Amino acid sequence: MEQQTATEPIQYVLTISCPDRQGIVHAVSSYLFMTGCNIIDSQQFGDRDPDSGLFFMRVHFAAEKPVSLEGLRASFVAIGASFGMEWEIHPAEAKMRVVLMVSKFGHCLNDLLFRTSIGALPVEIVAVVSNHTDFEELTASYGVRFVHLPVTRETKAQAERQLLDLVEAEGVELVVLARYMQVLSDDLCKALSGRVINIHHSFLPSFKGAKPYHQAHVRGVKLIGATAHYVTADLDEGPIIEQEVARVRHDVTPDQLVAIGRDVECQALARAVKWHSEHRVLLDGTRTVVFA
Repeated sequence: MEQQTATEPIQYVLTISCPDRQGIVHAVSSYLFMTGCNIIDSQQFGDRDPDSGLFFMRVHFAAEKPVSLEGLRASFVAIGASFGMEWEIHPAEAKMRVVLMVSKFGHCLNDLLFRTSIGALPVEIVAVVSNHTDFEELTASYGVRFVHLPVTRETKAQAERQLLDLVEAEGVELVVLARYMQVLSDDLCKALSGRVINIHHSFLPSFKGAKPYHQAHVRGVKLIGATAHYVTADLDEGPIIEQEVARVRHDVTPDQLVAIGRDVECQALARAVKWHSEHRVLLDGTRTVVFA
């Protein structure tokens, strides 16, 4: 007779933000104990800024006793309300459903597709959306759906409506602008608030416009950087998730600067997507708390 193996406990992630006060950690840990859950990892941070005064917490735990996600959420409601919490509970192993958007620079797209294909990112790429067709074959090579949404001044609203329809129909949780060179409307930013990540070079506000790396070369820049941030109606000014830099010498050519820039953009964006997908990023006003 074969020996039956015990079922592995299902793991979850609980994230919390609320006004800072005594008893929060005790209440959360007591709740998990009473529901038969075991804490695997816990991180917390109290923002002492007088304008914020918020407390943030991420708890990775395992349900040692049979309990459903719906049951966990229902039983936590009273605790959340008593502390004025904004909270979420997610299955730790669930892959976040993602849409990537790209225009004519494909390095970040290719990097995210590859990392996902080897299991380095906990995401499921539902589709790649582009206003051009340059990367249709690349996308198809990874077995991912490609959606062409051309954008002009006249069709911008229609294209954004189609994007929202796709997000809703496919249950998309995150949209990644992997060098998508179109400005999202205020309405779209509001509709997808906290669910869109963008990447750009970190020269801003200097060297705006075309060929920023060539402009930087002319000025003798010694640091190349990239910033991954949430998208808001304020262009390129959303809460920063991650940044990466590389030091360069005086003898680096403009084309070499561009190549270095591509690398740091890929690294910063990949980390931002990974952390967001693992529910490690919590918004703190115009900033983020990242439990990496």
